[in-house]
Amino acid sequence: MSVTIKHLPEEQRPYEKCLRYGESSLTDGELIAVILRSGTKDTSALDLAAQILSAAEASSFPGLLSLLHFSIPELRSIPGIGLVKAVQLKCIGELSRRISSISARSGILFQDPGTIAGYYMERLRHEEQEHLYVMMADNRNRLLGETLISRGTANAALITPREVFVEALRMRAMGIVLIHNHPSGDPTPSPCDFEVTERIKRCGEILGIPLLDHIIIGDQAYFSFYGQGLIDHDAV
Repeated sequence: MSVTIKHLPEEQRPYEKCLRYGESSLTDGELIAVILRSGTKDTSALDLAAQILSAAEASSFPGLLSLLHFSIPELRSIPGIGLVKAVQLKCIGELSRRISSISARSGILFQDPGTIAGYYMERLRHEEQEHLYVMMADNRNRLLGETLISRGTANAALITPREVFVEALRMRAMGIVLIHNHPSGDPTPSPCDFEVTERIKRCGEILGIPLLDHIIIGDQAYFSFYGQGLIDHDAV
């Protein structure tokens, strides 16, 4: 039988350690234990956290990244993790993703591909399918909104100009940016990416809603058509 947290020396208990030294002093396992709050009759919250991290090491996404990728059934397959704890873990993973996205949103500059890539990086770099978004800008290059156009297969996001521009027209956008991810982690554009970019660019010129950029998100890397001079800078 494992030692329960209340039987640990006070300086080793996650709650007390957080209060005394701050949350940054906690290990990954201790952070997870605080979220779980309790263990089982035979397993402490710290032991459950260790089991979760152990299962993560055997997956494609070791460490805390596993919280974004484990499904609820996969979490429940870990001894001691029931439905409630599985939902708690999934929600904390989603919360961290949204906090990261909100922080990046405040710094978006449509003339700076890096700020746009930063906004979408945590949201998209872990996805196992392609997702294609359209960002819409007003006449002051401020973000009007975004819309998910396509959730595709692992190697293609199929879109049509109509899908891209119907929302842009509704919101009276003055420019758009395409963003999609490559699940492989390599943001190098494919021939299809070049074809889609050119087709949307031409349609945007006709409609008076220029394509400002097409950004491909990889794993901690991105490719910008505008940044590489593949979209006319005069249009931005």
